[in-house]
Amino acid sequence: MSQADHPAATGRSLDPSGPNAPASFAHDDDVPIPYMKRTRDWYLALGYGNPYRYAHFADVPFTPLKKPLSGSTVALFTTAAPFQPGKGPQGPGAPYNAAAKFYVPYLIDTGKDHDLRISHVSIDRRHTSMEDPDCWFPLPMLRSFAARGRIGRVAEYAHGVPTNRSQRHTIEVDIPILLERCRADVAILVANCPVCHQTLSLVARALEAAGISSVIMGCAKDIVEHVGVPRFLFSDFPLGNAAGKPGDPESQAATLELALRVLESAPAPRTTVQSPQRWSASHEWKLDYMNVERVPAEEIARMREESQQARATGKAIRESAGVRTGEARGAG
Repeated sequence: MSQADHPAATGRSLDPSGPNAPASFAHDDDVPIPYMKRTRDWYLALGYGNPYRYAHFADVPFTPLKKPLSGSTVALFTTAAPFQPGKGPQGPGAPYNAAAKFYVPYLIDTGKDHDLRISHVSIDRRHTSMEDPDCWFPLPMLRSFAARGRIGRVAEYAHGVPTNRSQRHTIEVDIPILLERCRADVAILVANCPVCHQTLSLVARALEAAGISSVIMGCAKDIVEHVGVPRFLFSDFPLGNAAGKPGDPESQAATLELALRVLESAPAPRTTVQSPQRWSASHEWKLDYMNVERVPAEEIARMREESQQARATGKAIRESAGVRTGEARGAG
């Protein structure tokens, strides 16, 4: 390129998002959503003055696969909740429903199908409708992988993990229960909301320290990497779709297969692999989730009242279950 042809000499823009940008350049905003900043700004706008501190570790445990996946028992961990009739809307398009939350780990038989839903977590309700449970609980797909020999077998039970905001309660109460119950060589953990990603990151760390190889399937890259985990398959999709696109078995199969490959190939802890799949041709959906700059003041006021009611409901459920309400590293 001659000096005369250089963009600075001709006045052409060097901005990759500008009108003169090469067609192959992505928009500057087409990057993973900064969930930690978004959630902190959001709750400050709702009137909560002590920003939540996500867990953060310098060291990460790592357990290499002890045998091929074709001979391994694989456990599934989820933050989805069993459907609870009488607890309000929990189906497709349901609003956030604090009454549907659970605060004690549960077990379910993997030989059966189950009605698990995610209306109790802060997923992206604007860009996904919660119509396809295979997006957040890929048990049927995992069973099909076992049937064709990709994995040895699915563990007898899947594990339901509560999304306690108290890191101390997760570490000191929930994780010992999960470790005692888990009978597997490998664990796949599927996250939904921002706190779900933190919770399952803490669980993955504990599993690895106990000798069980793990991979997290999730959509909140900054949170999982901030906590520090052994292996992470990142799908740049709206929250609630960590296991693939809704109504798209090919997307779901490809996502699960890639998670297994991460298990097999990760050379060291803090291995992140990003799925090549795109949610849509446009990046605009990334600008909406908990973005105070896009919400009118009157809407913030309404949501503040709803948040207070939801917190009161959640506190009552936690207290009835004997769950601590304090935070280990700051309140949200």
